[in-house]
Amino acid sequence: MTDGQSWIPQSVDVSVPSAARVYDYLLGGAHNFAVDRVMGDKAEEMMPHSRSAARLNRAFLRRAVRFMTDQGVRQFLDIGSGIPTVANVHEVAQEAAPDCRVVYVDRDPVAVAHGELIVAGQSNVGVLQADMRDPESILTSGEVGRLLDFDRPIGVLLLFMLHWVPDDADPQGLMKRYREALPSGSYLAISHMAGDHVNDEARAVTDRMSKAGGGDVAYRDRVEIESFFGDFELVEPGLVKYAEWRPSGPGDISDDPAVNRIAFAGVGRKP
Repeated sequence: MTDGQSWIPQSVDVSVPSAARVYDYLLGGAHNFAVDRVMGDKAEEMMPHSRSAARLNRAFLRRAVRFMTDQGVRQFLDIGSGIPTVANVHEVAQEAAPDCRVVYVDRDPVAVAHGELIVAGQSNVGVLQADMRDPESILTSGEVGRLLDFDRPIGVLLLFMLHWVPDDADPQGLMKRYREALPSGSYLAISHMAGDHVNDEARAVTDRMSKAGGGDVAYRDRVEIESFFGDFELVEPGLVKYAEWRPSGPGDISDDPAVNRIAFAGVGRKP
């Protein structure tokens, strides 16, 4: 994607890196700017498995969405979606069930602008600019109201998002609000950096990314992360390292054991 496209919102400073666009770059996407590529390259220098970590998280997204569609879920809310490219939710879901509806949510205006271009003309897919820390702005939005029926099961994804929410921002309260809004039979997928396996190099990269995203990184252990599911029933194999959640092929696991341990992931079902 060429820098300086005329559609970019005037309020966006393209000289400042965006966590969403850096993630897109690490995934091999084209929706990023030179400043994002510089940060992505620096991240890879500081933590050589940054690209692999992004790829494994995306692989978990694919498996989680496919699992949910197999359970009959036909509507999805991807909170903190970044730029919906490179094996995104609506492509994975609609491959299994063409009638699936998806709402992408991100606070980055450029990620949203790119998303709107990517899904333009698709009536079953919407993009919303909102902050995950403001559940009401998401749950009561016109786009969510247009596409999602809260009388039927919904699949919610919060992938590599909750470690951006520090404890003083009340992540437990946020998650309780999201869980309470969902009807019985809904699913919640979470991936979160594993604080018990984060080395100094990984912390340096994520701290740098957090400054670009305007937030702080919270490092949590397995028990803390599992608590975000509340009373949702974790499906097998429970909350495990993200490469261990129902891998279906070699692309779901890294040859480097350290990469496989970077994050926890799980899927829970509302009784």
